Amino acid sequence: MDQHNIEVKFAAARTRLILDKPFLGALALRLPMVVADPAWCPTTSTDARSFYYNPEYIAALSMEQVQFVLANQALHCALLHFARRGHRNLFRWNIACDHAINPLLVKDGLLPPPGTVVLDSFAGMTAEEIYPSIAENNSDEPMEQPKHDGDGSGDKKEEADQGDAPDEDALGGEASKGAGPPKPLTAAEQESLATQWQQRLAGAAQQAQQAGKLGGLLGRMVGELMQPKLPWRLLLARYLTQYARDDYSYMRPSRREGEMILPSLRSAQADMMVVLDTSGSVTAAEIDEFISEINAIKGQMRARVMLHACDSELAIDGPWLFEPWDEFKVPEKIAGGGGTDFRPVFDWIARQGREPDLLLYFTDALGEFPKAEATFPVIWLVKGKAPVPWGQRIQLN
Repeated sequence: MDQHNIEVKFAAARTRLILDKPFLGALALRLPMVVADPAWCPTTSTDARSFYYNPEYIAALSMEQVQFVLANQALHCALLHFARRGHRNLFRWNIACDHAINPLLVKDGLLPPPGTVVLDSFAGMTAEEIYPSIAENNSDEPMEQPKHDGDGSGDKKEEADQGDAPDEDALGGEASKGAGPPKPLTAAEQESLATQWQQRLAGAAQQAQQAGKLGGLLGRMVGELMQPKLPWRLLLARYLTQYARDDYSYMRPSRREGEMILPSLRSAQADMMVVLDTSGSVTAAEIDEFISEINAIKGQMRARVMLHACDSELAIDGPWLFEPWDEFKVPEKIAGGGGTDFRPVFDWIARQGREPDLLLYFTDALGEFPKAEATFPVIWLVKGKAPVPWGQRIQLN
């Protein structure tokens, strides 16, 4: 297949992506196409500025497989894999990135090229979460196979949006033989490209959502990426302090204070309930960290805290009551290690005849929820990525 036919195949594949997968298609359009020297790029690669490809490899793929390859490289850029590697091994990092992306694309209906490794066990996981699972002697071949630094880029200064291919000198080879490996990005270039791709991700997601074509696992992942990234401690403190019982009152003062009625600041003690998920998936170290954070915030709120624990059943020794002046700490013995069921906690509260001002539940959210939403505020501090059906969810990073 000559170069003209390959360009026609790329154009057709991009058009089909735009029509069927507008989110992925919009991202793929951001990468100019560059013929690469097969000596360093036997398949495809990207430096977050261009899409490098071996014409012989592309010629052997079907139209559907070309769509997969285009989406794969574009998603590498949109997820900022070029900027997130840090000090990790380049080869293992590229494998981890593909393991994070490939299941998303397959579940979205795209057809992978022959030899593509797709492991459902990694679906929904980030490259950072997958990387420790990649053995140092792993023989898998990532789809992106740069023989240079994975954060690399040519030293061309124009933006990728302009659609111009890098010049021959910058790429280290003649155009007829294919471009050589691009040079590594400087810190400033990497930061600039990361900002651009974040903006492109948001724009592509908005267009796809308006067209009703962004859902499933890929849609959830994009939604998580677009949420503001704040430390869980800051979010927790922000939500808890909303329930502090300080307010202004216009109650008539004592006659000794005169006849004029002015607003005065009154304080009342808040009743908060904290529940620990003691199923096997939550470690003691994680619980200790969570408890220490609650203890620090409790003093600011002047709150009485009732602590309870539950896996599939309520802890036999609970609950434990802590006054505002008491140190909030984990009891010496808490039974647990079973499954997860949130219903016993809410059933127990209903039997008490008195609702807390706030319930804070530390959990992995992998359990049976009550069907009806609680009538009092509930904050779920969640370890992992499981959703909650109602209440306020805070991600424990």
